[in-house]
Amino acid sequence: MTETATQDEELRKTIAACLDLEKPKSFFLYAGAGTGKTRAVVEALGLFRDRYGTQFRQSGQKVAVITYTNAACDEIRRRIDFDPIFAVSTIHSFAWEQIRTYHKDISAWLREHLSSEIGKLHKKQAAGRSGKAAAEREVQIKSKQNRLQHLDVIKGFTYSPNGENVGKNSLNHAEVIAITAAFLASKQLMRQILIRKHPVLLVDESQDTQKDLVDALFALQAEHPDQFSLFLFGDTMQRIYTDGKVGLEEAVPVDWEKPAIVINHRCPTRVVTLLNRIRSQADGAKQDPRKDAEEGVVRLFLINVVDDVDKPNAERSAAKIMAEVTSDGEWSNQQAVKVLTLEHHMAARRGGFYGFFEPLHKVDNLKTGLLDGTLSGISFFTQQVLPLIQAIRSEDKFMVARIVKKHSPTMAPERLSGSTTSLEEIRKAASSVESLGDLWKDGTDPVLLNVLKVIDQEGLFGVPDVFGPILADVDGRGEEAEATPADAEDDKNPAIDAWREALSVPFSQFEAYAEYISDRSPFGTHQGIKGLQFVRVMVILDDSEARGFMFSYEKLFGAKAPTQADEKNLLEGKDTSIDRTRRLFYVACSRAQRSLAVIVYTKEADKIASHISDVGWFEDQEVVRL
Repeated sequence: MTETATQDEELRKTIAACLDLEKPKSFFLYAGAGTGKTRAVVEALGLFRDRYGTQFRQSGQKVAVITYTNAACDEIRRRIDFDPIFAVSTIHSFAWEQIRTYHKDISAWLREHLSSEIGKLHKKQAAGRSGKAAAEREVQIKSKQNRLQHLDVIKGFTYSPNGENVGKNSLNHAEVIAITAAFLASKQLMRQILIRKHPVLLVDESQDTQKDLVDALFALQAEHPDQFSLFLFGDTMQRIYTDGKVGLEEAVPVDWEKPAIVINHRCPTRVVTLLNRIRSQADGAKQDPRKDAEEGVVRLFLINVVDDVDKPNAERSAAKIMAEVTSDGEWSNQQAVKVLTLEHHMAARRGGFYGFFEPLHKVDNLKTGLLDGTLSGISFFTQQVLPLIQAIRSEDKFMVARIVKKHSPTMAPERLSGSTTSLEEIRKAASSVESLGDLWKDGTDPVLLNVLKVIDQEGLFGVPDVFGPILADVDGRGEEAEATPADAEDDKNPAIDAWREALSVPFSQFEAYAEYISDRSPFGTHQGIKGLQFVRVMVILDDSEARGFMFSYEKLFGAKAPTQADEKNLLEGKDTSIDRTRRLFYVACSRAQRSLAVIVYTKEADKIASHISDVGWFEDQEVVRL
């Protein structure tokens, strides 16, 4: 039996023993990068189905399976053949399902929470100085006070895990998780309902699950160990979100099982060695490459930052060198290399969709829907407009007709009831399609707003409400629009201004953005590609282009000294920016299946080269200066 087969068999035996509902046992499965965690999740579910599938179908109970993204949910559902005994969802969908009927309790929680937040902000205002921060706090205070005043008239709360959640009765993502954690800790009936409905709960990517919710689940399992099994899958080195539970592995109860998968099936030997060296300064856990793994190639490119540095050209030069040292010409094909940046706006610049992306990304309640493509305005373009434009440009008349029939109100059955009417509507739809296609004549790249105007004027598709105030402004209906309270409120909504700016860019920018969010783009972020893998990976490290203080590659690579805050957090056993950056770097490097290029933009190339040599992450011949 091979080493992998032996490990798999041992893991199977351990999980099977935990799945005994007569003597249930919870476990934390350590599954590092590239170890086949999804396969382990699916196998665990398969073992459970073989043993208890009939019983669960008869009782109406379900195994709750929580994972991090909609894409991961879809993949797991597919691999378990959509079996209804498994309720697979994201953490936000799961949380909302638990609390959605507790309207009075949610209102009471919000009242207490908002009052507390307002009190904290007033305290900061009293102690702080005037200026931009004070002005922003005043806006927050007024917003929270306004929301507090409206609680009495709200009959029920709404929430969409994939939506904008901007109404007065809407909850945001953080609130749903916080309320669920609080209610699980305080409401015995809710705990009993959860256990009765889901006696088994599997949490994938548990290291990034919000810490209060993890604590509530730990407490639930400890309270009902004979009725409730909790299965956590994850790797603490891949915790990249700040609200995940620090020290998760250490917090796992001593009576739980702690199986581990240590063979990396994804990465070549050289990359696995790099990952182990990166991790040696954290928890020291190690992986083994497959016995048949290829050697692989890694290179670290140090690029001296000057005012006029041509970053795209520098990255092309690095790719050319990678093509030579790997004897892999695909490194010269941009579409064949996955470029990972620290933040989305860095990818937006390189991917050619910054003008569309940045205005929307600035608005907090649009960010989530922007990053997963679920904003109503975005899904309108991706699901209706873009497929139609692509069909028109490829002269696919069958697809054009199919899209128009499916989405256009002009083709609704009630409008096609009479033969004469039917013919007129079909001719009108054809004329509308022609008018839309004319925007691209002679190689023109029309702006998004002009595309939207034609669609609205021709009545080709039903335009989402979010675009109403913008279209009213551009076609001269502004005064009429201002007469209604709803539109007056929209005028104060920063989302409207953000959409105005985003719609002013060429349509090709939206196409590039659509490719990015669907993972068809050659660009991605260090955070967003967890769980994915690519043959050739280029990791871009550029603190000067990144925003905020959460991560610092300059500190990780020894170009900058730790701050006093870092030193204080280190002494107190808390996360430092260096810890967070190390984990992020580990995740990014662990995506590579064959070869890896790391590009560092810095003004301290000598310091970084010396530090890299000291820690032994890269060999001297693997460091290239450009």
